[in-house]
This record gives sequence, C-alpha cells and structure tokens, in this order.
Amino acid sequence: MVLFKVHKKCSGKRGISPAISSVIMTGAIVAILSVTLIFANNLLWSRVAEGDFDSSKQLMHTVGLQIDDVAWTVGRTETIRYASQYGEVVLEPSILNYTVTVNDGQEEYEVSTGALMFNLPTSRHSITNGYWENIFPSQNESLTLKGTSAPVVRVFAVERMPMSDGSYIRVVVAPSVRVLYSSINSSENTYYIRMYLPVLTAGEAPRLSQSITLTGESFAANTVNDVESISVTVGFPKGASPENFDSDFFNFPYNSEDIPVPTSGYANVVLELYLSEVSVEFGLNY
Repeated sequence: MVLFKVHKKCSGKRGISPAISSVIMTGAIVAILSVTLIFANNLLWSRVAEGDFDSSKQLMHTVGLQIDDVAWTVGRTETIRYASQYGEVVLEPSILNYTVTVNDGQEEYEVSTGALMFNLPTSRHSITNGYWENIFPSQNESLTLKGTSAPVVRVFAVERMPMSDGSYIRVVVAPSVRVLYSSINSSENTYYIRMYLPVLTAGEAPRLSQSITLTGESFAANTVNDVESISVTVGFPKGASPENFDSDFFNFPYNSEDIPVPTSGYANVVLELYLSEVSVEFGLNY
C-alpha cells in the first residue's frame, strides 16, 4: 500500500508540472513576439520616413529646376507629383526680401518672394537640431548665383527647433538672384549686367492630391543705364521670434553683395533686372 500511495502522489506532480511549464513558455514567447513586432513595426515606419526625406531632396531639386523653366514664359505650367507617407510641401509666403540698389541709392528695387518647403515631422524622422545641408547648387560662395548654367534657386535641408509652426526637418527651395554678364563691342560699346529673380506667390490649394503646380503669371523687365554700382541684399521679414526663418535658417554665404561693374572701357553699363511671378498651387490635377 505504501508503494502504491507514493506512486500515486508522484504521478499527480508529474501531471501538473508540464502544464505550468507550457503556460509559462507560451506567455514568454508571446511577450517576446510582441516586443519583436513592435520593434519591427517601428523600424519599418522609421525606414519609410527616412525614405520620404531622401526622396524629398530629389523632389525639391526637380521643383527648383521647373521654377526656372516656367518663370520666363507667361502662361507656362508644370505639375510635379510626389508620394509621401508623412511629409508635405508648403509655401511660406513673403519669407525673403531682396533689394537691388543701383548707383548708391539712385535706383532701388525691393522684391518679396515666398519659399517652398517639404516638411517632415521630427517625430517621424530626425537627424539633429541645427542640422544644415546644401543640396543644390554646388556653388555656394556668394549671395547671387552667376553664369549661364546657374539656377535661380537654392535647395538645402535644415532641422531647427523649436519653431512656431511645428517641429520639422525641412527641404527648402529658396529663390535666388542669377547674374549674367555680356558685352557688345560694336559702335554702342555697351556692357550688360542681367539679373533674374523668380517671385513665388500662393495660388489655389484644394489638396486633392500630392502635387505641385507652377505657373508663370507675369514677367517684368527693369532697365537702368549708366550704371556705376550695384549691390544686392537679402532680408528675412519672418526672422524675428517665434518664426525663426532668419539668416541662420537660410544660411546664405552672405546677406549682401556688391556686383562688380566695369569702370572703364565701355560707353555705357546697363542693368537689366528681370522679375517673374510664379504661382504655386497644391493638389490640382492637370
């Protein structure tokens, strides 16, 4: 009887232990899988956000080139479509003020323009506060951009916090002044300094799709003869706190520049300043 009772008691213990072990193992596996799934999901979506940011650099580079294409032909329209999970392109109106001063203030032209920004929340993708990267063009040594192949915009990426409109890492398209030099060595003996600046203004924004439509709205040419000096300066009307779209945000090489003007050898030095209004519309389907 003793042996029988001992055998029965041991049999009961062996029947309970595997069940408890199975429950513990199952719970542990479920917990591990849950943590793994959360980690994998976060990693996946962080990669998506990182891909959005990398793609936005090429997107805004393309937008900058398209601005140059439409700016100098009234009525010309280009639409750029994009796909982003978290980011969005916006226009910050009247964010840059350019002033062209001729002959020590005898002639002065003040122009205000907006800038395009691809905004990606830092909650989705962040590099570091204070990050700044020049994307286009590679030349970044002066306020104006010079040469026949020079663009009329700068493209750069910036992360700066805090800012009143939210915490974003941004890819910015900022209009810039392009300068060309040419001379006519005929009887006129004239030297030309030509400046080009697109002015970005807000159009419609129904937000029906992720697209940017650029349209050349108007074109104006301003001519000044007998030029002896030219200077270009840029101001930041939204640079005061809390917006902080200031000089440090744009990080131009200089905020002012004197344009070289020949002092001899020419009968006349002419400045031709070309301004084009380009409307920016979002979400339109053309």
